[in-house]
Amino acid sequence: MKKVLLSLAVFTLFLTSCGDGKKKEVKEEVAPVVEEVQKEVKSDVVIADEQLALGAKLFTEKTCVSCHQMDAKVVGPSIKNIAAIYSEKNGNLVQFLKGNNPAIVDTEPGQVAIMKANLDGFVKDLNGDELQALAAYIRSAK
Repeated sequence: MKKVLLSLAVFTLFLTSCGDGKKKEVKEEVAPVVEEVQKEVKSDVVIADEQLALGAKLFTEKTCVSCHQMDAKVVGPSIKNIAAIYSEKNGNLVQFLKGNNPAIVDTEPGQVAIMKANLDGFVKDLNGDELQALAAYIRSAK
């Protein structure tokens, strides 16, 4: 009986001593992956923040604010209203801003004519990244 207990104790000691090495190896393998994922998440957040900041800047610089306010209809619908309708209808703001899609928020012909003239004048010189930023800013309104 003593031999069995002694053998069991030695076997248990052997297993526990080997287990620590494996745990250390696994930790060393996992740590770089965790750090890489954390960097990716941080960079995605930074990119999103930069995109929203650029969108807000363009919205002001391109004088969109003269017709669109965050919460109130001025000449055109509010930014929140635009964001809500584009979300509900799964609309593509970038394609609208490029002039490739029709208006889906304010479709009254007089308003559409004003929008088209403004988009042709203010937005036509924006590149794809700037249009994405402007659309991201509008979609961020809640």
